[in-house]
Amino acid sequence: MQAGISLDQVMANEVGNLTRFLSLELTCDANRQSSGCDSGYSCAYQYNISWKSPTAPMTPENNPRLVFERLFGAGEHGQRQVNAQQCMMSRRSVLDFVMDDARSLSRKLDSGDREKLDQYLSGVRDVESRIQQAEQFGPNVDPNRKTPEGIPDSHADYVQVMYDMMLLAFKTDSTRVCTFVLGHNGDNRSFSEIGINEGHHDLSHHQNNEDRVGKVAAIDRWYVEQFAKFLERRDATEGMTATRCYTIPGSSMAVGMRTVIAIRTTTSRFYWRAVVVGCFSLDGL
Repeated sequence: MQAGISLDQVMANEVGNLTRFLSLELTCDANRQSSGCDSGYSCAYQYNISWKSPTAPMTPENNPRLVFERLFGAGEHGQRQVNAQQCMMSRRSVLDFVMDDARSLSRKLDSGDREKLDQYLSGVRDVESRIQQAEQFGPNVDPNRKTPEGIPDSHADYVQVMYDMMLLAFKTDSTRVCTFVLGHNGDNRSFSEIGINEGHHDLSHHQNNEDRVGKVAAIDRWYVEQFAKFLERRDATEGMTATRCYTIPGSSMAVGMRTVIAIRTTTSRFYWRAVVVGCFSLDGL
């Protein structure tokens, strides 16, 4: 099975050269790229919505602290530019070593193993191109705010801090394309914060049970409320009005008890899952 290049990466190919990062991929899920998930397919298809090519997913980051440090560098305000530069130099040294070692190894491999090595090295070259992309923009931005401590205990706080990371990336023009997975389509999270202890995925197979449908509707409302908070902050940010930022919520299915690919925003059974955002905040873009 293969996927196609995703919408965000089509956008990134057009405008990614204008910013330090071509795109940003976020998630509130764990990262799983191997072994079997739904229906026996690789977990890569369930946990990634961003695909650079039919065989290369863009793995999202789920830790807000690591997102912040990737964007702006580690440490306190005033230290991050130096730390980011040192980190970049260290990564380049590691990449140089890996590429030299790989070239030496390639001469000893047969054609089949050499093809596998080339697939691995394509990922290494992608990291190298990201470093080159960042280097051409000079020192990174250093926002005057505290680095997030990590993943919050509250899921609502977790979702909002990841939305904040997206907003901060756009505000500093670090990137203009971002995807955010709130939960994969088999996510069975419970929502005790709104009084729902059953798993979301289990409830979606509701068989038209009124109580279960009501709980799914309450979960959908919770997700929409989190999204609305992000839109309010986005529209309050200079240069990021709705006419300059295209925000697309999405879902893998409308009704969990059926196998369909659809979005039904007019019903209470919309299985909310992901957000794609493109912000083109500079004149002429």
